[in-house]
Amino acid sequence: MGKLARVHRDLEVYRQVFDCAMTQFELTRRFPVDERYSLTDQVRRSSRSVTAAIAEAWRKRPYPAAFVAKLNDAEAEAAETQTWIEYAVRCRYLTREHGAALYRAYEQVLKTLVGMIRHADTWALATGVDQRG
Repeated sequence: MGKLARVHRDLEVYRQVFDCAMTQFELTRRFPVDERYSLTDQVRRSSRSVTAAIAEAWRKRPYPAAFVAKLNDAEAEAAETQTWIEYAVRCRYLTREHGAALYRAYEQVLKTLVGMIRHADTWALATGVDQRG
């Protein structure tokens, strides 16, 4: 087991999603120009939204319902990202290998997020706890 997370950046799931989003950014740079405001934007936006929602959830730990709601947002964005990955593969903008690797990475992220949601009580903080890292 790793070290205790003090800030959202310490979470393995956050680091994994951040790395995936950066990989997707690099891969989408090769997408056709006519996809700039369509598929390229969707892939980048949804992948970044997963990390943002995890960061927001982390700060909402004193409020269990809000914490779970933000994790649900992260879960939904991760599933959306998988959909855009499928489109990118089908359109042949991503190789099957890149697409499969990213899809699997998001499957792991989804499993982790579901586990965090199911066991939210173990992540929650008492109201008023100082969260400064």
